[in-house]
Amino acid sequence: MIGRWLGSRTNRVQRANPLAAVQTPPSAGVLACRVLDPVNEPVTHAEFAVSDTAGRTVVTGGVDPFGSFMTTVPAGEYRLAVSAEGYTPYRATTRVTEDTLASLGDVTLQVARPPELPRAGDWEIEPAHSSIGFTARHIGLARIHGRFNSFAGVVRIADPVERSAMHVVIDAASIDTNVKMRDDHLRSADFLDVARFPTLEFYSDRFVHKGGSRWAVTGALSLHGVTRTVTLDTEYLGLGNGMEGEVRAACRATTELHRDDFTVSWQTMLARGIAVVGPSITVDLDVQIVRKG
Repeated sequence: MIGRWLGSRTNRVQRANPLAAVQTPPSAGVLACRVLDPVNEPVTHAEFAVSDTAGRTVVTGGVDPFGSFMTTVPAGEYRLAVSAEGYTPYRATTRVTEDTLASLGDVTLQVARPPELPRAGDWEIEPAHSSIGFTARHIGLARIHGRFNSFAGVVRIADPVERSAMHVVIDAASIDTNVKMRDDHLRSADFLDVARFPTLEFYSDRFVHKGGSRWAVTGALSLHGVTRTVTLDTEYLGLGNGMEGEVRAACRATTELHRDDFTVSWQTMLARGIAVVGPSITVDLDVQIVRKG
């Protein structure tokens, strides 16, 4: 009877101990919390970062489908940062002790106020503080980074912003990967064929607000004599003032282009069947626009 009583008591203790099923290394504990929105729904896209008192990152990651995370860390004091698109970041300091659970319980993220949008009117892309870069896969392993050094563009901001339009012209010959032989090849008929197609052009026809500071800008990209619909995944960064007091707006954007879609299909294969140049190109833009007049 005493044995059965002790056994059942042990089972009750194990069920009550939140670390009963967690294997923690010596001198380590567990940090956990659940991330909710203001109406107590899980924020499933939240990300967390745990750093030590010196500011060094210890562990980062995302929450599970229920908005929860649990991570094992050495015993000590930590700073926790929780962030999610469209919400104000949450920060806290906590201490984790050996073989214990340091739970912050339910963390509620407050909806962030979206950045102020630019005023309706005509704006120009300011090349000195903007960049159009790209990344291509090389021999299936490395990545080659490049950019276009010469471009111009205008944005007509409408009211509402969803009716805005943009036109960007890029000088194809200004392609620059910091290697002259490679750049000459990229300008040749094997790739951009700049003698026949001296510019790349993008005309946007739709701005779609995705929530928070995220937008999708969709339009027609003309490259190598072919026009295709492209969508830029865009993060709007807000308004600011330049050195002379001029009003500026800024954004970051990215998209992926498939070379075959634009008949830029030159390819050489290595002996082991790997393409020298990958089939897709990642394009990254950092853009500042200045109000005309």
